[in-house]
Amino acid sequence: MGNETNDWKKRLGMVYSTDPDYEYHQEEKTTETPEPGKQTLYISLDRKQRKGKTVTLVKGFKGAEEDLNEIGKELKKKCGTGGSAKDGEIIIQGDFKKRTGEILQAMGYKVKFSGG
Repeated sequence: MGNETNDWKKRLGMVYSTDPDYEYHQEEKTTETPEPGKQTLYISLDRKQRKGKTVTLVKGFKGAEEDLNEIGKELKKKCGTGGSAKDGEIIIQGDFKKRTGEILQAMGYKVKFSGG
């Protein structure tokens, strides 16, 4: 019974089976990240629901969560500030709209500025 690869947390939302020989096999989610030149990222400033603090938002990333985290880490390092990266969105604390655009363009991404 001690099958570590059959973790119950990965089966949340799975319907119960009465078949005693049934084994659950989860499909691996492998999201391939398109090349930077094939992606357009949208940069904007936001203050909503942030207690008046300004943040720079980078939206529109398509690809693996690991790649998004790498880009977020690089932006935070080069801007010298904190932030987060999740759900296809990167949040950089502070007004770094122009700097973020320059960094992403240097990485090969197409950049469009919107709002704020």
